Amino acid sequence: MAGGEPPTPGALLCALLWAAAAAPTPLGGGPGGSPAPGAFGRLYRGAVNISAERLYAFAYSRQPGQVDAVRVYVNSSSENLQYPVLFVVRQQKGVLSWQVPLIFRGLYQRTYNYQEVSRTLCPSEPASETGPSEQIIFVDVASMAPFNIAYELLVTRLENFQLETNKPFNFTASPSQPQYFLYKFPQDVDSVIIKVVSDAVYPCSVVSVQDIVCPVYDLDHNVEFNGVYQSMTKQAAITVQRKDFPGEQFFVVFVIKPEDYACGGSVPSSIHGNVNRTWNLQRTKNLQVTIVPSINRSVYIQAMFFSFLSFLSFYLGSVIVAFVHYIRVRRKASSGRLSPEDGSGIVTSSHPITSSTPEGSSYGAIDESSSSGGRQLSSPERGPPAGSDTDSSVEEESDFDTMPEIESDKNVIRTKVFLYLSDLSRKDRRIVSKKYKIYFWNIITIAVFYALPVIQLVITYQTVVNVTGNQDICYYNFLCAHPLGVLSAFNNILSNVGHTLLGFLFLLIVLRRDILHRRAMEMKDIYTLDYGIPKHFGLFYAMGIALMMEGVLSACYHVCPNYSNFQFDTSFMYMIAGLCMLKLYQTRHPDINASAYSAYASFAVVICLAVLGVVFGKNGMWFWVIFSMIHVLASLALSTQIYYMGRFKIDLGIFRRAAMVLYTDCIQQCSRPMYMDRMVLLIVGNLVNWSFAIFGLVYRPRDFASYILGIFICNLLLYLAFYIIMKLRSSEKLLPIPLFCIVATAVVWAAALYFFFQTLSSWEETPAESREKNRPCILLGFFDDHDVWHFLSAAALFFSFLVLLTLDDDLDTVRRDKIPVF
Repeated sequence: MAGGEPPTPGALLCALLWAAAAAPTPLGGGPGGSPAPGAFGRLYRGAVNISAERLYAFAYSRQPGQVDAVRVYVNSSSENLQYPVLFVVRQQKGVLSWQVPLIFRGLYQRTYNYQEVSRTLCPSEPASETGPSEQIIFVDVASMAPFNIAYELLVTRLENFQLETNKPFNFTASPSQPQYFLYKFPQDVDSVIIKVVSDAVYPCSVVSVQDIVCPVYDLDHNVEFNGVYQSMTKQAAITVQRKDFPGEQFFVVFVIKPEDYACGGSVPSSIHGNVNRTWNLQRTKNLQVTIVPSINRSVYIQAMFFSFLSFLSFYLGSVIVAFVHYIRVRRKASSGRLSPEDGSGIVTSSHPITSSTPEGSSYGAIDESSSSGGRQLSSPERGPPAGSDTDSSVEEESDFDTMPEIESDKNVIRTKVFLYLSDLSRKDRRIVSKKYKIYFWNIITIAVFYALPVIQLVITYQTVVNVTGNQDICYYNFLCAHPLGVLSAFNNILSNVGHTLLGFLFLLIVLRRDILHRRAMEMKDIYTLDYGIPKHFGLFYAMGIALMMEGVLSACYHVCPNYSNFQFDTSFMYMIAGLCMLKLYQTRHPDINASAYSAYASFAVVICLAVLGVVFGKNGMWFWVIFSMIHVLASLALSTQIYYMGRFKIDLGIFRRAAMVLYTDCIQQCSRPMYMDRMVLLIVGNLVNWSFAIFGLVYRPRDFASYILGIFICNLLLYLAFYIIMKLRSSEKLLPIPLFCIVATAVVWAAALYFFFQTLSSWEETPAESREKNRPCILLGFFDDHDVWHFLSAAALFFSFLVLLTLDDDLDTVRRDKIPVF
């Protein structure tokens, strides 16, 4: 039994008070007044007051190389917070103390009091002696109460203190009874994953990994002081590397929080109105911990080889296609059967063809003479020689054409019922080409000024995570987060390499086409002047840069994905979708497409709205009302500009003119729209956008950035589908390469979207709730579903760009006054 004589008093008054106190029956003592060693696992009862103190001693022997842990359980029936019972445990190298009732503070200064407390003492180091050694633990029990306060004391030796690899271990914890265990790295393991699961969502808990030091921080108010930690509801996972622990061992600490607010829960309704005294809430949680080895270094190497070789195969495929095309052209040239169109959108023949084309290539019922605005091959007002494609600082973009006045009047030409490409490609080619090159140079400037602060910010985020150990800052898929160096989830960063590699490959393909086109221009090839779609490559270059930057910024976002930096991952996706729509429109409207300045200014407005939506969109109804109004009005304004080919002025008189059009065309007489095809497209487009606006106003999705991205993508797909349908309707054809790209785009996008909707984390929720969605790796034991989305989306965007690049290759031998505009 543990003895109960107090230490010798230091003053006579203390001795008198001790003698007069009504103390409980002593539990025995050793010789000379010292406490006798007590027995483990036996429950001791007693009472203390201001003049009575109890001292217990427990001795145990250690075996060489063994780590022993002792757990102390105490209980007091008193609810008097003014006179708690104080417990002090003295060990060989440390002191641990607490009081009963044990007080926890929650949100809004709520207090939670527990009368049962159980703590694991800091374990002793493994004995180095050859034989067993003795260790003694002293437990002091005291109180300043003027009356007796009963207590209970139980000291036990933990049998299962050390966790084993690949062996699940079940236990129970509560706010006043935290748990922690020891784990030692096996000889052949350099990294492990600590997986913790629970059947119950609440109470909220914290999992911490701490070095072997004393004291162990195992209470709610200090668990964040040391090591790496995560909040948890049903699932948590922490990757631990041997190199971070010089002793090759660590503690796994489990703490139950007094409130569930940190995990997304609310304060229990039963304690509302009684915020100052809440006693003994039943907040126990059953947990299971399993420590499994993580991947080794060879898996990292395999994953990097897989990532680069997968996308370098696209380079090999492009080289093969280019080589086959070169052989085909050489063979046709040697046999004298060289076709004007070589299958790559570049004309290789300089022999003129007749100006007559099949009637089937005309658009509508009007003869080609209706397109009198088109330039003739022998027009003396052609302008500078075709071969002079250099930019000049003297040349400025003008809004007039050097042609007869009646033919240059935009209000006459652009409002014809049936428009042909020659009507909208009248400006000097060099000026228009220079206009579109601004897209390329501007996006490089935007990329530099946007990316540098982003990189600096995410480096700061990662540094904060590494220094503080707070893994609630970043929303990873912790069950498949493989660290490398200072990066916590290297796999999510590596999987973005496809965007950069394929973006660069697309730039090379565009550069090849640009060089071949320039050579044809230097040869004054007639087909490059008045046949086919005008070749302007500025937007294509901008698209390639945007694809590369999407990879860079997505990687930056995945350094530390969270609520604050999600827009980094989507900003250039908006620009990619917008540039694709502009390129599709520019194909048959080269003279009236938006300038780079207005386009990028529009993208800036969209990104600004995205940021405001992330900040105010969750609870601000006013924001959704304003945004829906802006969305609908912008759709109507853009539709008007498209329908009237930019000849509809938006000023103060727009409402009067709109009312007149509605009255004359819809009320006075129900006439057929003048531009039926455009009207059908715009009606469908407005219905889609109004549906998005209504959906956002009603449901107010929390992921506002993805909501805007969905609007862009739906509009792009709608316009592309309309373009392809109208192309086939106009008796135009799809060559094998664009047809293959269309099929590949549809298949790869379908597969990519499947993996995109496999949600693995969500910054819209709390970190603990986000971890409930975490899943293991599915590819090479290194990549998860979101990484596969990165791979497939990069390939899908690349094929989408190739569709836009090659879609109209069949028109290279068709005169522009025979190519319809839609």
